[in-house]
Amino acid sequence: MIITLIRFVLQLYILVLLAYSVLSWFRLSYDSPWRKVQAWLAMACDPVLNRVRRVLPPARIGGVGIDLSVLVVFVVIELVIALL
Repeated sequence: MIITLIRFVLQLYILVLLAYSVLSWFRLSYDSPWRKVQAWLAMACDPVLNRVRRVLPPARIGGVGIDLSVLVVFVVIELVIALL
């Protein structure tokens, strides 16, 4: 019962991370209703992602920085789910 709940919460967090990643690709105007959604997702995801970003800074490819922290968190969560 508890393990099922933990798996559910982790899978839900993966969906939140996915939504956060997709919305981060778009520039939203300040009056956009999606701006509040993006702010809520940032509040849910940034504490975890910032810890990973301290250890793994964005990879520089040319003049572009690629943030790999979301990928790392995805992999860690999937490993935890697989081990449960």
